[in-house]
Amino acid sequence: MERCTKATIYKDNLEYNLNQIRKYVKKDVKLCVAVKADGYGHNAVLTAQIAEKVGAAFVAVATVEEGIELRDNGIKCGILLLSLCTPSEMPALFEYKITPLVFGDDYIKLIGDTAKREGYSDYKVHLAVDTGMGRIGCYPEEAGEQAVLIESCGLKLGGMCTHFAVSDSLSSENIEFTKEQFAAFKAAVAGVKEKGIEPGICSCGASAALLNDEDMQFDMVRPGIITYGYYPDEITKEYLEKTGRHFDIKPVLSLETKVVAIRRFPAGKSVSYGRTWVADKETDIAVLPIGYADGLLRRFSPGLEVTINGKNYPVRGRICMDQCMVEIGKDNPDVKVFDTAVIFGPAESGALNTAEDLAKLGHTISYEVLTALSKRVRREIK
Repeated sequence: MERCTKATIYKDNLEYNLNQIRKYVKKDVKLCVAVKADGYGHNAVLTAQIAEKVGAAFVAVATVEEGIELRDNGIKCGILLLSLCTPSEMPALFEYKITPLVFGDDYIKLIGDTAKREGYSDYKVHLAVDTGMGRIGCYPEEAGEQAVLIESCGLKLGGMCTHFAVSDSLSSENIEFTKEQFAAFKAAVAGVKEKGIEPGICSCGASAALLNDEDMQFDMVRPGIITYGYYPDEITKEYLEKTGRHFDIKPVLSLETKVVAIRRFPAGKSVSYGRTWVADKETDIAVLPIGYADGLLRRFSPGLEVTINGKNYPVRGRICMDQCMVEIGKDNPDVKVFDTAVIFGPAESGALNTAEDLAKLGHTISYEVLTALSKRVRREIK
């Protein structure tokens, strides 16, 4: 028995996107594919398998548990942990050969002490540098001394990285801020070299920066959202084409459900909580078993339309926890009970909407739409 509300992952599209990324970046630049948050909701193991197939040097996770899942499923490439972990999680870094980001004297010493207890020397770590994100990382001027501490704690500096705050923006102010961040990162790398230490694999470019500035590809790039078929905010396909760069990707995931009931509505009848929509004429309402507990966010309505048999129909009233209602018009012969309703996805899914369309409705980004899909939405690989 399988629930009708599901997400279908088109693995050929995923492989297509990763091959497009590989072709776009410089030949000597390594790939570190972001598979955190279960591959942005697309199945982390599948994404990592395809990443290895196209030659990725690393995949990136946000938690130690995510890294363990990959190793347990046979992933052999490097695994880069983008977030910090707690002392109880640290032994697993070494057991499962996960590369941590480090910064700060206490944290570096803690990782070093754990490495010694676990019987590891010269274990490679990457130094995180905060050039303007304000999240994790040492300040650029501290990088040299932090590298010295890493080596003195029996660890090995395997790389350095930073993260850009506004590289997906085309405003002049934000472009300048990204350039300042890049300059600060290069200064941090130079500071490490001045201490006689090789900085290892240096990376700063995620999806937006790797597309928009070849120099920011550095030694390795960390593609995230473009892996899954969406462009990063203002760095759109149209913008890239206008600036003489061709980069084509395809959405990978579709979200769909079924029509489970069709209700006749007289004029004046309301639907859902708050009575925010009232029929102004006789019409029919289709009921879909999908709601905000599945990741179909409440704020998508009004405005959201779903595709049934090649045509879009508007969601009426508020999206409920487990259901939503769609107006299909009176006696519509094109919509029947148990027909498929596609919320978003690639063209081959029959969808007329993408996750980007939903993101605009919800005043958010495609990343949130994709990662919001809950565990009760089963994933099907196609």
